[in-house]
Amino acid sequence: MTDELLIRREGVAGIISLNRPKAIHALTLGMCQGMTEVLTEWAADPEVKVVIIDHSEGRGFCSGGDINLLRQSALEDGGVSGRKFFYDEYRLNNQLFTYEKPVVAFMDGITMGGGVGISQPAKYRVATEHTRFAMPETGIGLFPDVGGGWFLSRLDGRVGQFLALTGARLKGEECLWAGLATHYLPSEALGDAKKRIAAGHEIAGVLTALAATPPEPDIAEYAAQIRKHFAFDTLEEVLASLDADDSEWAAKELASLSTKSPQACKVSLRQLAESMKLETFAQNMAMEYRIGGRTLVLPDFAEGVRAVIVDKDNAPKWNPATPEGVTDEMLDAIFAPLPAEEEWKPL
Repeated sequence: MTDELLIRREGVAGIISLNRPKAIHALTLGMCQGMTEVLTEWAADPEVKVVIIDHSEGRGFCSGGDINLLRQSALEDGGVSGRKFFYDEYRLNNQLFTYEKPVVAFMDGITMGGGVGISQPAKYRVATEHTRFAMPETGIGLFPDVGGGWFLSRLDGRVGQFLALTGARLKGEECLWAGLATHYLPSEALGDAKKRIAAGHEIAGVLTALAATPPEPDIAEYAAQIRKHFAFDTLEEVLASLDADDSEWAAKELASLSTKSPQACKVSLRQLAESMKLETFAQNMAMEYRIGGRTLVLPDFAEGVRAVIVDKDNAPKWNPATPEGVTDEMLDAIFAPLPAEEEWKPL
């Protein structure tokens, strides 16, 4: 088992603490495999009644996946190791989604990308005043994977499409408003909550008893605009709708979208639309594995990581450079089924 996870038992709880504080607990392949291993073990252990997922220390729950590994894979091995990471990470996401024992995820601090993938499947998702939730993948040429297609597409008011395209960050109270969190607790109450849950107290009762009244969510002010402008499943229509609105908010969101990969934005919109047609989370993960393995080796991903994370010049040169340059034929190729022996399958 990797030392990047702290695994322990306390009372009726099995506790998994992410332990890469210098990387804001970004997930590695070993962490994904380790979590799957212990979750499998606990599923068969009658003494484990609940699973708690949190982080050891630092300013975030989980900042995402191992982006450097993925970029290295795209540049050096044709995406082979990157697809392996996706395969096992998505198995973990699906395992959590279908887990028969309750899972409580404490989304205290930065919760992005891969961190969303291990918290959204949980029955109980606890936000705090420190929570900063985002799926910022379109800014690096990817899409909101790890189940994002499923979770975001099913949010009310087209909030999911807004988050997928813009990568907007939500605070804890905004996560509660949107339905991404089930409870809002002050961070100082988390230790008490975990102790009570581990002692066998009823989970919902504990979280309700310790909950705080959250601040008014800023995003609620713009709910009508989000519903209106992000009502479309094509990027061109979203951009045109924002462009026709002379409000400061619309101008800000239009400017934000101009920095994102047009290809990634179009992939994301189709991903969410396709996910709504699917019957199971596993079907969604199989779809995301297809598009993940393909977008990984297209030019925008390596370029996006270069611009945002490596060189930090924030000046990516997207290819194609415009929404019109991303054709339906390109998207069809990205979403096409894989050969049967290469398709993703759950545990």
